[in-house]
Amino acid sequence: MIRDDLRNIAIIAHVDHGKTTLVDEMLKQCGEYRENQAITERVMDSNDLEKERGITILAKNTSVEYKGIKINIVDTPGHADFSGEVERIFKMVDGAILLVDAAEGPMPQTRFVLERALEMKKSIIIVINKIDRPDARISEVIDEILELLIDLNADDNQLDSPIVYCSARAGTATLEEGGEGTDLIPLLDTIISHVPCPEGDETLPVQMLVSSIDYNDYVGRIAIGSIERGVLRQNQEVYITDYHEKHAPYKAKITNMYQIDGLKRTAVTEASVGDIVCISGVADITIGDTICDVNNIEPLPFVKIGEPTIEMLFCVNDSPFAGKEGKFVTSRQIRDRLYKELLKDVSLRVTDTDSTDRFLVAGRGEMHLSILIETMRREGYEFAVGTPRVLVKEIDGVKCEPYEKLIIDAPKDSVGTVIESLGMRKGELENIIPMGSRSRLSYIIPSRGLLGYRSRFLTETKGEGIMNSVFDSYREYKGDIARRYTGSLIAHETGTSITYGLFNAQERGSLFIPAGVEVYEGMVVGESPKSGDIVVNVCKRKHVTNIRAAGSDDALRLVPYKKMSLEQCLEFLGEDELLEVTPKNLRIRKTILNKELRLKSERHH
Repeated sequence: MIRDDLRNIAIIAHVDHGKTTLVDEMLKQCGEYRENQAITERVMDSNDLEKERGITILAKNTSVEYKGIKINIVDTPGHADFSGEVERIFKMVDGAILLVDAAEGPMPQTRFVLERALEMKKSIIIVINKIDRPDARISEVIDEILELLIDLNADDNQLDSPIVYCSARAGTATLEEGGEGTDLIPLLDTIISHVPCPEGDETLPVQMLVSSIDYNDYVGRIAIGSIERGVLRQNQEVYITDYHEKHAPYKAKITNMYQIDGLKRTAVTEASVGDIVCISGVADITIGDTICDVNNIEPLPFVKIGEPTIEMLFCVNDSPFAGKEGKFVTSRQIRDRLYKELLKDVSLRVTDTDSTDRFLVAGRGEMHLSILIETMRREGYEFAVGTPRVLVKEIDGVKCEPYEKLIIDAPKDSVGTVIESLGMRKGELENIIPMGSRSRLSYIIPSRGLLGYRSRFLTETKGEGIMNSVFDSYREYKGDIARRYTGSLIAHETGTSITYGLFNAQERGSLFIPAGVEVYEGMVVGESPKSGDIVVNVCKRKHVTNIRAAGSDDALRLVPYKKMSLEQCLEFLGEDELLEVTPKNLRIRKTILNKELRLKSERHH
């Protein structure tokens, strides 16, 4: 059976190339909004963090109706850290839109997702977006895309992919280079003519692969996937089985089944081949499970999810200010929250350690873990995290570590400094391409070398550099890399910071706090340009005598302090430091707060 009334597509694009905006316009033009309905911008980025950062973290589904044909659209994350999401999405779709910015061209992260789509023999539609940008270089970008396709061993059909020129913001598309479009109809027509219809036998026993998981406090886990064959009905008894045999097959009942129409989920009583459905009512179902007929248990093959490469220690906050700002502070609450995250994020690992209040959390990169930390913090959790560490493996008796492919786009006058820095971090320069006043460098570098480099890179390129990295492979361990070349300024005692104390401390380095902030002994209040740590007293008052005028204290001039974001804090952390995370504050501190005890433990090492 061939479903003419249905098309399933995924959108592949790099961060900021405009895929979420394009989906918005498709929804508008296909009449998914009522005339008087308030329209939100970038409707697919639903959680606050996605809206603030302008990135898509979780894959989302939506659909539009055009000429009586339903087009299911699955939005994929552009960041390599969320690639666990990507590999499974292609199981649900028959084609993909490759969306590329007309000025930037194809980027390294796009390459990763595209490679997966080509391996799985999906049809591709190339969409050049932002053609109205003043710096658009359309014909060069098309050459770059074709080179990329050849590089990734695309077959002849994939090399002859149709090209559509779009401006997602204006909501227009055209099939001619340099043409002016009026609406998105050329794009919709191309999707219908080029993407194959879903096929399958609906008379055979039902089979459906779970490709993604949603979680809702009322109904529990919601499994999302497309039906490979047969018909699935409400209240049907089924077996849940797994291709890698992680668990024995067990019986379950389909209580509720929904299909996605535009932006809402509509309850349905049955669905057949090619339909993308959401199912609730099965408690332990997970990604990669197959829902089968009771009399015919056969699991569908499924890509194993990429292994995590970076690990961090999460522990209960034990600083002097513990428990003052967070709602959830105990080890049980933190542990439950981490294990709950595992229900919907499959590329995460959580391990209990020998101590009850410490947990090891491993993920696909710094970004992946920092988003988890930020999400927990907003929910009212308070905890401490240690420095990110890469996971080292032994392969054939050789110690190996993860390497990344790094692409840097920087102004010509800062290239020398960047090359020197990356050389110290054991990076290997593969290629330099001059691009006008800028240069594009490509590197292979150990993931360890990139930890903590981003903020330094921005300083080196005066804020004009762009860097993107994507996991490449495990290779031989490169030896020691110095993570940080500066020391910390450490508070001497507990109290409130005072202008006079800060004025004296700022001669030693740059400060992270203003006056009037509560500090405690062992808290890091700034950065020292030398490699050793310096203890400073920021709570020191001036001795009052009867000679000085009272107003002379105001004359002390403080240099503006550096307010640290979560990512900057994680990059700054030294081996013997922790980051205290509360809903209101981020504080860097020494693991051992007392100065005497700290010196003793250093002597032992």
